[in-house]
Amino acid sequence: MAFFTDPRSLAAALDAAGHVVDDTLATTLWLAADLGRPVLLEGEAGVGKTSVATALAQAMKAELVRLQCFEGLDLQQAVYEWNSARQILAIRLAETAERTEEAIEQDVFSQRFLLERPLLRAITLPGPTVLLVDEIDRTDDAFEAFLLEVLGEFQITIPELGTIRATTPPFVILTSNATRELSDALRRRCLYHYVEFPDAERETAIVRKTVPEATADLAEQAVDFIQRLRREDLRKKPGIAETLDWVRALARMRLKVLPDDPDQLLATLACVLKTREDRVHVDRDATARLAAQARGA
Repeated sequence: MAFFTDPRSLAAALDAAGHVVDDTLATTLWLAADLGRPVLLEGEAGVGKTSVATALAQAMKAELVRLQCFEGLDLQQAVYEWNSARQILAIRLAETAERTEEAIEQDVFSQRFLLERPLLRAITLPGPTVLLVDEIDRTDDAFEAFLLEVLGEFQITIPELGTIRATTPPFVILTSNATRELSDALRRRCLYHYVEFPDAERETAIVRKTVPEATADLAEQAVDFIQRLRREDLRKKPGIAETLDWVRALARMRLKVLPDDPDQLLATLACVLKTREDRVHVDRDATARLAAQARGA
């Protein structure tokens, strides 16, 4: 990577940007940039895949362009579309000026009427850019195939304007929650990394860096509680964002350690548990058990 001499320097820059990564992920990111290849980050929701792209853009002093994928995403929403309202207005004004049809057509299909969506914007920005294609598994096979063409050549053809090529190809990160199987063609094109939930040591480091107002004991005990909670039979395991929200809330309550009162602690789990089933499963007794284990760890 032109911005970093080796994976270690990249990891240090990400750490300074507030994202702690392991050596394997740092190496994958560095190699992907050096080889000019996209990175596919796969893993459960909440493990911090999206924040990798955010921290990388900050570390590179690059602009982050995000394409949030969803079912039914089409090319107009992802690539470009024409500003039809302005085009109609321009046509009416041109007709009153008695301009030729050819002149009107050339005018209304010019760059000033083009609305750039994330993919087109990512390849037209002149400086360093990180393109985040978030939750690619939510799209269909047709869009995935189109994306392969864009990532292969970093160019987009607009029939009315011609082919637009990237002067500075973006660094591309794709994320997937593995809700559907991605094509072999996409996987072959990318370097791959499966993002696990962080271990206790790394999650504690993330908490200490992101929530400095929390005491060391509170951070360690809260992370231990979350680590044990993820081993429970939950519908939605709490992610790193939930851990950070919870520790912030506990710190705002001026707690130095996890409280002994399970009812007080249970009330704060609105930051952590996000489904009715999980709130029922983690009752007062479960909360007391997990907290006692965390305090004694």
